[in-house]
Amino acid sequence: MDDEQPVNNLTLAESFRKYFFVELAHTPEMKQKVYNIRYHVYCKEFEYEPIECCPDEMEKDEFDDVSLHCLITHKATAIPAACVRLVPTGLQGQNLQLPFEKYCAESLDVELIKQLGLERHKECEISRLAVDGVFRKRSGEALTRFGDVNLKFSKEEERTFLLIAVAAFLAATALTELSGRTNVFAMMEPFLPRLLKRSGIIFQRVGKDIDYHGIRAPYFITTQSALDNMRPELLELYQWIHQQIEDFYTLSY
Repeated sequence: MDDEQPVNNLTLAESFRKYFFVELAHTPEMKQKVYNIRYHVYCKEFEYEPIECCPDEMEKDEFDDVSLHCLITHKATAIPAACVRLVPTGLQGQNLQLPFEKYCAESLDVELIKQLGLERHKECEISRLAVDGVFRKRSGEALTRFGDVNLKFSKEEERTFLLIAVAAFLAATALTELSGRTNVFAMMEPFLPRLLKRSGIIFQRVGKDIDYHGIRAPYFITTQSALDNMRPELLELYQWIHQQIEDFYTLSY
């Protein structure tokens, strides 16, 4: 990724893990942190969902209980920085509709998706990728939410913030590999496919734009394609993230 050069001769993986934890959200407390990030991003910041529907400041829907969630946490402050989930089609024998099938059906190129010849039990959707606004703004902004926490970040630290969204996607990719659900769909804003393409991760567009939590379009990729074409420096970050998630995934599932 052209804009994310190593800092102080550290690799991308070394730079990112210096400042962040990436974990499987395997406890109720961790999942609450995930839902709270989503509340601040989806409800308060972008107003995609009505605040009055989340009186406990948790943005949650009917897919969350069957989903796998990842949480990225800033080490120095312990502030939850980002989250993402994987929604499977076949957890516990259920053949679930995925969120994009339920809410964005009119945007899909159904014939193109049929031509992919996918095995239904291997399908999943990566969704609800959210990066807290604190890590998308410069130091000194948005301080009131965390009261007395000192959010003055170093320049070196701030440069790693560019990697947070990509790291969240890599965490979800690790879950697709671990769970065997390797036919991957996502409804994405235009910036994310472009950002990932620069890293060698090339999604296939499988439909048209739709206004769904902002303007998004449906995309498809296989886990193997993502791994085969991932640039080496990003693959190192992926391997580290995979390692962080694997132990708890094995214990939990």
